[in-house]
Amino acid sequence: MTIPRGPAIMLALGLVLLLDVLRVFLPSLITLFGRAGETPPELMGLYAAAWFILPFLALLAKPRHALLGGAAALVLTRILLQAGVSQLYVASAGVTAGLVFLYGCAHTVPRRAVPVGVMGGLSLSLVVHLLLDGVDLVWRDGLVPWLAVLCVCAAFLSLLRPPVAEVDRAPALTWFLLGPAMLLTGVAATGWAKPEQSPTDLWQMLVGTGLLAAVLVMAVVQAARPPLSPVFDLMIGVLLVAFTVLFTLSAPYVAVLLIGWLGALLAGTARPDYPAGRRPGVAVLGGGLVFFVGLFVYYAAYDMNLGFPNGQILVAVAVLVAALSVITALVRHSPPPAGPVRLSWLPPAVAVLLVGLVTLGTPSAPPVRAKQGDTFTLIAYNIRMGYGLDGRLSLDKIGAWAAAQKPDVVLLSEVDRGWLLNGGHDDLARIARRLGMRYHFAPAADQVWGDALLTNLPVKQVHSHPLGSHDYPTGAQAQTVVLEVGGREVGIVNTHLQAPEGQAPEVAAIARALAAGRDADEAGHSAAGAGEQVRRPVVLAGDLNTRPIDPAMEVLKAAGLSDPLTAFGDPPTSPADDPKERIDHVLLTKGLTAVSAQAPRLPYSDHLPVLTTLRLTSVDQEG
Repeated sequence: MTIPRGPAIMLALGLVLLLDVLRVFLPSLITLFGRAGETPPELMGLYAAAWFILPFLALLAKPRHALLGGAAALVLTRILLQAGVSQLYVASAGVTAGLVFLYGCAHTVPRRAVPVGVMGGLSLSLVVHLLLDGVDLVWRDGLVPWLAVLCVCAAFLSLLRPPVAEVDRAPALTWFLLGPAMLLTGVAATGWAKPEQSPTDLWQMLVGTGLLAAVLVMAVVQAARPPLSPVFDLMIGVLLVAFTVLFTLSAPYVAVLLIGWLGALLAGTARPDYPAGRRPGVAVLGGGLVFFVGLFVYYAAYDMNLGFPNGQILVAVAVLVAALSVITALVRHSPPPAGPVRLSWLPPAVAVLLVGLVTLGTPSAPPVRAKQGDTFTLIAYNIRMGYGLDGRLSLDKIGAWAAAQKPDVVLLSEVDRGWLLNGGHDDLARIARRLGMRYHFAPAADQVWGDALLTNLPVKQVHSHPLGSHDYPTGAQAQTVVLEVGGREVGIVNTHLQAPEGQAPEVAAIARALAAGRDADEAGHSAAGAGEQVRRPVVLAGDLNTRPIDPAMEVLKAAGLSDPLTAFGDPPTSPADDPKERIDHVLLTKGLTAVSAQAPRLPYSDHLPVLTTLRLTSVDQEG
């Protein structure tokens, strides 16, 4: 069986461009249209849904026109995004253009090319995204990214051909499952739990990345093969659901197995002995709606109580894919054709080589460096997933600014390490490499969203204490750290309060216990008396969502914490484009004093950072 390479590669490159656009469209909804919570979620959802519904107008056009027009519009929007033109609206139009292109493909791409084109496109997009360290070309300036984008667009357009009058089309089910496949692969590819501390074991990263490359190869190869029997499809379907369940439980490396098995299942729905069926274009657009609804319900769980864990959304989608694929496998009209599948091994072999080289080039964690003297510099910054006021990814700019301050400790809030909704990048690893610092991640909402501490100072203890939800769905935590400055212990409580009225007393108790000499892992469970002596100076810092005049601040002050920024002009920190109130804080117990404090005007987030230089005073470490 020979796979038509031209249509398969065209479909794959079209999917790569569409996924590029999606990784701009989704975070732009939050940062530009939604402005991080200022826009009602219902309005934001209606706006997003419109661009997935508009493609249904393609039903009024001829498939040939949809294919060519959608492809041309997709390329135009991708080039405009590279130029930074009207990011939100151009990306929105690009989503519609990509779905219109897929509508045309559903009527014109030969059956045998579809599984390889779909899984090849999804896999290629994932591999390129990983090779770029999660920072896609659209976020990069300079000549090289432009040349790469233009080359991809030119290759894509060169493969467009006027469709033939009659073509053996893939079944409607195959095209419908493209939407669920995009959801599962998009979330699983980057949403797996990352190391909570700077990775130091290179061989583990090598094994994990090598497994990823191998499974991607398997996905393409399996997608090119007709299934051996319905039992084979049933087994693959059961494994797909099992891997999805394990992924929701944060099992390591399961995501890549999920992607591989998804490709094998998708191939079964397009096997040559299954009838083509009717209306594949409607099916692919319907699958796009499944992608949209599944994605937004999955991430809506962080802002509203759904009554069930959001991981069940992914499991339900996996069950849908498996059930429909197995049902399809039971409908066999003739034996599958004999003969080997011809498939070029060069592209997957190159992917394996590139991923391996990137892994081998991964630097080890920076060394621990003790600091002499009694002063240290601390930055507390809510980075809003790394997106600046202009909606563009600003991780490198954040890292460059922070590095220029020569900090000893950096505390970050709203750290995203892989949400598809925010583009699927690892904020923490990127910023840490730019700073040359070790990191300690504290999951809050889930395993890839939370807060982080970066430092090269000796860290003696680190522990994350979950805070009560207090009817606010998004999780919060208090990262409790004991480190050394000049041979003396300093406690750090790094947090991002979501419900300050209920959570402020909790972090106040943690700070008091840490200051009384409790270990980091005990501070959340072993309360200190109100009059207990301060044995260890403590910093409580982060986005507290609390103004200096709010009752929650009085709770923190009653725990022995002072607000040094009032003596340095009381600078506001939010919103960054027109700061009016200070909700980001660096609070101190006895034994610490602020030498300097400021909130520099930076456009890299919707918050301003708090930059302080602190000095240890005469607290007796022995009590």
